[in-house]
Amino acid sequence: MQSTGWWTFLLVAAVLVAVPGPDFAVVVRNTLAGGRPRGLWCAVGVATSNAVQGTAAAAGLGALVLRVEPLFQAIRWAGICYLVLLAVQSIRSAVRGEYAAFDGAPAGAAVAWAGWRQGFLSNVTNPKVLVFYLAVLPQFLSPGAGVGLLAGYALSHAVLGLAWSVALVLLMDRARRVLARRRVRRSLDAVTGVALLGFGARLATERG
Repeated sequence: MQSTGWWTFLLVAAVLVAVPGPDFAVVVRNTLAGGRPRGLWCAVGVATSNAVQGTAAAAGLGALVLRVEPLFQAIRWAGICYLVLLAVQSIRSAVRGEYAAFDGAPAGAAVAWAGWRQGFLSNVTNPKVLVFYLAVLPQFLSPGAGVGLLAGYALSHAVLGLAWSVALVLLMDRARRVLARRRVRRSLDAVTGVALLGFGARLATERG
């Protein structure tokens, strides 16, 4: 890899990863809903989607999606609807205020699948991720860079995002005594739901 360009790319990627967005909200929501196991699987789902989209962009498939307007719009609106669905679920949970205790039990297949699915779908239907790989990433590479180098940069971003999400989940797990309080969980669910609605609305209005 071109070491200078790679480190600069990682610095920019780290800033973008740290800015709260749909992935942040979904990881928080899953950690609140199922504790550390589900939160970690959600983080893996987000990273899996990043790896898939980054590889697709490196192979030229991402540019095809952006050029085919009906396909791009279908993915975009699927993502908007999914964020709204998750928002409604979070707000409904806050209104009900009925929560199971964090018992520290290991994740079962259903918990793992639910977390991974929500993380993957939230990220893969976010067109900004694909735009990042197609528009931002190439600026850190010299002309004529091969597919392998592009994929390497993209996968570096996926790993960086995974590390950030895992740190977030572990931090929330350490604060589980506070998070276990019904009032706190209701407040967090309400804030997360409103944030997800906001992200969905922003996606809906940014490009017609």
